[in-house]
Amino acid sequence: MSAGTYIWHDREIRFDTANKNLENRKGEYIIDNINSVEDTKGNNGDRGTLVVTNLRILWINHKNQRLNLSIGFNTVLTITIKKAKSKLRGSTQALFIMTKFMSSRFEFIFTSLVKNSPRLFTTIQAVLRAYETSKLYRDLKLRGSIIKDNQLQLLPFEQVSNNMNDVWNLSSEQGNLGQFYITNCRVVWHANLAQNFNVSVPYMQIKSVRIKESGRFGKALVIETQPRCGGYILGFKVHPPEKLEKALQEINSLHRIFSVNPIFGVDFKEEEDMPSLEQLKVARVDDDVEIVDDDTNNAFAAYFADGAEKTEREITFNEDIGLACETLPDGWTMQSLWKG
Repeated sequence: MSAGTYIWHDREIRFDTANKNLENRKGEYIIDNINSVEDTKGNNGDRGTLVVTNLRILWINHKNQRLNLSIGFNTVLTITIKKAKSKLRGSTQALFIMTKFMSSRFEFIFTSLVKNSPRLFTTIQAVLRAYETSKLYRDLKLRGSIIKDNQLQLLPFEQVSNNMNDVWNLSSEQGNLGQFYITNCRVVWHANLAQNFNVSVPYMQIKSVRIKESGRFGKALVIETQPRCGGYILGFKVHPPEKLEKALQEINSLHRIFSVNPIFGVDFKEEEDMPSLEQLKVARVDDDVEIVDDDTNNAFAAYFADGAEKTEREITFNEDIGLACETLPDGWTMQSLWKG
């Protein structure tokens, strides 16, 4: 993983992707491998293998590996358990996964073909919880609850390499004085007078680190983040000046080490007493989606949550509400939408 490498595995949904994209990337590992799982929504009646890693869910057709799914955990909105109609098992409990990728919502339904086996439900829900509680390893965070009593709250696998006082954040006209941490997975700065004024930048989101001459502040340490997390350019003034070059070398060195063996932070441990299927059931919050067969040639059309591909509509002024909005579909009025 170089500075410019895009890690898509947990952030995208890919349909019928090449076999090389089904392989684990650096830092990714398999948590569970569940045989005999049906992709009830898109390939009803087909058996496949469901693989759960620390970054995503994979489903691979037994007969044809070119029929597959890769669902990144960052796209998952909700996971619920309810009944579905399976060609192989009839009406049975299935795992419903509602996702959002780019501008579209997709729903996936997986049915275990092994009777009385809760692994399909227990593993995915547990790994998703571990993923959601470890976002500081992967996402840039501004003004987060990461400092307590003026000390950085370390992540489970984190080690501080350097802690520098008297470092100015140059985001404002006069700058703000604070502390700067360099760890094995991120850089962190927080203000001395307001510990909630802070920034946490994981190496995963760093595009480049360099020293730049500033007319107002002199030489500064400049960290540029990846476009996908906002493309921020963060400047820091390090005192005394002789520490500036050392900080640059240290961050770049740790970034290279991280690239060889990235830490995604998903720490999954299987519970000794796994909950029963009845305990795992939760109320469905999304509208029911009818399961339909889809003969379209488009690989992902069968998974649209609304049953049809979303289209961009023209923005026009709506006199009923006095606002600009998308043009309504034929046969629909603003009044019917409100009543619906």
